[in-house]
Amino acid sequence: MNLDPLHLCLIFSSALFCIGLIGTLARSNTILVLLGIELMLNAANLNFIAFWRYGPSPVPATGVLFVLFSIAVAAAEAAVGLALVIAIYRHQKNVRLQEANHLKG
Repeated sequence: MNLDPLHLCLIFSSALFCIGLIGTLARSNTILVLLGIELMLNAANLNFIAFWRYGPSPVPATGVLFVLFSIAVAAAEAAVGLALVIAIYRHQKNVRLQEANHLKG
């Protein structure tokens, strides 16, 4: 079976996305859920780069610009997510998602 580099990148990206999805759905720790979301975003970034690099006519730096925008969004998501985790920890002294619905003034 002869796979070209695009197929290998897509297989690796789908495996990375599946690992992130399983980590997000199976964990109760908020930090690990955020880590799974970051893995899924990195899989999407890998897809952007793979399709830009191995596409029929790669336009200069189009895929890289999408990835840079995605990294900026991921950084903002991580900052907001960690701020929420810190706020929950200050009130409840744990970071489990099951107890996060008990946030009342």
